[in-house]
Amino acid sequence: MSVVSADAVRVVEPPAVTAADEGPLAPRAGFLPSLAAVYRAQLSRARVARIPLLFVATFQSIGIMILMRGVVDRGGSEARAVVAGSAVLVVAFVALNLLAQYFGQLRAAGGLDHYATLPVPPASVVLGAAGAYASFTVPGTVVTAVVGCLMFDLPLTHLWVLAAVIPLAGAALAGLGAALGLLAPRPELATLLGQLGMSAALLLGVLPADRMPEVVQYARDLLPSTYGVEAFARTFGDRPDWAVVLLDLGVCAAVGVASLAVATWAYRRAAVR
Repeated sequence: MSVVSADAVRVVEPPAVTAADEGPLAPRAGFLPSLAAVYRAQLSRARVARIPLLFVATFQSIGIMILMRGVVDRGGSEARAVVAGSAVLVVAFVALNLLAQYFGQLRAAGGLDHYATLPVPPASVVLGAAGAYASFTVPGTVVTAVVGCLMFDLPLTHLWVLAAVIPLAGAALAGLGAALGLLAPRPELATLLGQLGMSAALLLGVLPADRMPEVVQYARDLLPSTYGVEAFARTFGDRPDWAVVLLDLGVCAAVGVASLAVATWAYRRAAVR
């Protein structure tokens, strides 16, 4: 039996690893590719679950117009407000209400941890989810607007303005909905806040402004979707004042940028906890 002495044992240490020997880290994903990836993922996940709710939102808006048809004359300014408000209400139902519920449940279930491990900018997560939910509002909003115009004898000439109203109002409401869902301490509270926001869009957006008390009219100016409703309603006239329409859309866009910035901050705040 041979004995190996301690002196004969040679300990081989691994070579020191320097910064020059380390391989380069994977680059952080760019904003636009990350946004497109999150958008496609959210769109595919929400397609089956949200389509029935989109029908509910559309039928709800059409039902409101049917009820208002008995108290609002055709072709007047009140009819324009009802049709424009009902069309934008579809956007509020999906982009504000459902998105608040989604982010509230995502935060409660720990789903934010998954996104936090991905090398994607936080803004792309918020914008991708908001864009996916807002995309579901397009068919319902268009159908509601067409049915409302036929019901209240309004022209269909300028319905193309919905191409600007839907994304701008959708961005403003989606940012607000995402912020409510991310800042709410419990998912039940996020659902409640989303429902309250949609109810505000219903009461302050669909009902004619001149029939509201003055205090409520001031509160109406604080709702992001109001400016999308006003921009759409102004296009029903014989000679729309496009400068005012663009001003309303500009305000809606500014509110959308601000609300999405707040939602991005809320996402960072919730992801680090």
